Amino acid sequence: MSAPDTGTAELAGRLALVTGAGRGIGEAVVAALAGRGARVLATDLDPAAVEKVAAGYTQEGADRVVARGLDVTDSAAVDALVADAEATLGPLDIAVNVAGILRGAHAVDLTDDDWAATFAVNTHGVFHVSRAVARRMTPRGRGSIVTVASNAAGVPRAGMAAYAASKAAAVMFAKCLGLEVAAHGVRCNTVCPGSTLTDMQRGMWEASGADVAAARRSVVEGDLAAHRTGIPLGRIADPADIAEAVAFLASDRARHITMHDLYVDGGATLRA
Repeated sequence: MSAPDTGTAELAGRLALVTGAGRGIGEAVVAALAGRGARVLATDLDPAAVEKVAAGYTQEGADRVVARGLDVTDSAAVDALVADAEATLGPLDIAVNVAGILRGAHAVDLTDDDWAATFAVNTHGVFHVSRAVARRMTPRGRGSIVTVASNAAGVPRAGMAAYAASKAAAVMFAKCLGLEVAAHGVRCNTVCPGSTLTDMQRGMWEASGADVAAARRSVVEGDLAAHRTGIPLGRIADPADIAEAVAFLASDRARHITMHDLYVDGGATLRA
């Protein structure tokens, strides 16, 4: 995915770290930030995937997007990567937490491993990355940290207890961190997507054994049996829809916004 032509270079001269950048929303965030002039350190647990993303920018300038493998569950690895980035690329101005996993099951059927693995990535990973960058941003008196959570963080979803709980924890952590670092000029916000056309979404459909086309219609129209409303705007989000919200919150256009939780779900939760 190459950088879109946004007609603006509002992030020129800034360095952004993006986790989970190998595909889906993370890849779209890389495109949105790079398209606004930022230099991006794109990271992912899958080094090959993120190298492929970075390769799409080689004709747009040397090292416009730099790829690195990263396991966000490893706090030492996160600290080392942030230290190396600041030493070799420059000070980080933006950090975007996108890395996440979903292990769907009813709460009584969740295994200890399902629960632990989900929190290790979705909550602990956000903590590790946000802590590492906040420690460096606060002395400089500037910075923006954006965490991609989920609308499931605010509305119960059947079969998604671990995922929803881990995302809710990440949202509240971001707000608490935002309160603590606000006096230092660092902003912390979250973006909560609804159903989005990513590998994770497709995987849920395939795992259910349902016809993909029918499953997609069910998401848009709603599922009364699952106590789930449809999407009032009548469409499933593209990853770029989420990335645009992230780019806004990372920019100076959102300079007076912090501790905010922005739902990008086509109205699916009725903002309950």
